Amino acid sequence: MRNVITLVLGGGRGTRLYPLTKYRSKPAVPLAGKYRLIDVPLSNCINSDLRRIYVLTQFMSVSLHRHIRQTYRFDAFSAGFVEILAAQQTMDGTDWYEGTADAVRKNVRYLEQSDVDYVLILSGDQLYRMDYRELIKTHIESKADATIAAIPVDRSEAAGLGIMRLSDDGAVQGFVEKPKTAEELESVLMDPAWVDARGIESRGRECMASMGIYVFNRDLLVDVLKSTTHQDFGKEIFPTLIEPKNVQVHLFDGYWEDIGTIRAYYDANLQLATDRPPFDLVSPEAPLYSRARFLPPSRLDGVHVRNSLIADGCRISQGVKIENSVIGLRCTIGENATIRDSIIMGSDEYETRLELRDDDRLERPHVGIGADSVIVGSIVDKNCHIGRGVRIEAKEKFEGVREQGPCAICDGIPIIVKDAVVPDGWQFPF
Repeated sequence: MRNVITLVLGGGRGTRLYPLTKYRSKPAVPLAGKYRLIDVPLSNCINSDLRRIYVLTQFMSVSLHRHIRQTYRFDAFSAGFVEILAAQQTMDGTDWYEGTADAVRKNVRYLEQSDVDYVLILSGDQLYRMDYRELIKTHIESKADATIAAIPVDRSEAAGLGIMRLSDDGAVQGFVEKPKTAEELESVLMDPAWVDARGIESRGRECMASMGIYVFNRDLLVDVLKSTTHQDFGKEIFPTLIEPKNVQVHLFDGYWEDIGTIRAYYDANLQLATDRPPFDLVSPEAPLYSRARFLPPSRLDGVHVRNSLIADGCRISQGVKIENSVIGLRCTIGENATIRDSIIMGSDEYETRLELRDDDRLERPHVGIGADSVIVGSIVDKNCHIGRGVRIEAKEKFEGVREQGPCAICDGIPIIVKDAVVPDGWQFPF
């Protein structure tokens, strides 16, 4: 793995994850109470013995930079690093990244080091667990010029993915990005009984979907980036290599979720809190790493909890009911509150004793969830001040994105935006 360079793409503006991306980049969005999305690919790299990692960032990246700097440090003898490559003006250009391929092109000099043979390209906003050594093994043994990770899916899921047609030996023969018509889909359908060389079966699933995970021979990738103006790997570079080059597929049949929308983010988090989660956070062989925090254990007093995740440093008062929810770091919940089918992200820091003084000069509720409040089917972002007797619940189906005071509604899910102040007795919908 020493001759592999890994690039983790930080993504664009993250408009489909708004308002969670109002003050942070997509990979910095919290996950499962105590992690961030960027922890997933970086943990996979560490567990795969990949130690030379660049993270390409552009939009709202301050919190992401801070998290990576405070979390991923290697010892002086391993020659490992996780370094940030932020969009910047250079002598060669002044433009921001215009796509995934353009982001790599603007940093191609980091790939031209003498001891690099392969380049692994990952996304920073997906949830899965993969041993990249197996992916690189497939690439080398098949003598491929480029290899892409793929997952079998049903045709009902094909419209939002890049779908490939494969030969019997796993080579890519056709590709359609997000097929919109029956004719486009038919051109890339596979035999429902297809089995790859490693024994992974399609099990009735007729579509092989791109996971947006690539391995390239370094010389080929550098040549393509320098000789073309292609801006995107999935839409431009990958399809143009299918005919002239040996492009192989590495099939993966574990849990994989692209956290690209508020609904996908909401569903993935709540699935992690079930008694049989599709992605198990407990894995002694391949742990999920994150920033080490010096927080006290969570304190619960007479609390009813069912199918929920509760992170470190929480203070949850008597009579609280928590069901099918994710409770984040340093979360404070007042007496007799109800949290159901919701994600509460918690707080970045505790309030000081001075801030906790309960006197007449207090102009807003404390950070956390006030007593007797009810939050159902919602997301509460970090550092929110939720007063007493507040009720937030989506009872109507809303289309698109709407904002009402401290609350935004996206994909039908109410979201209390970061740092919002919600006064006592406030209700949504009104």
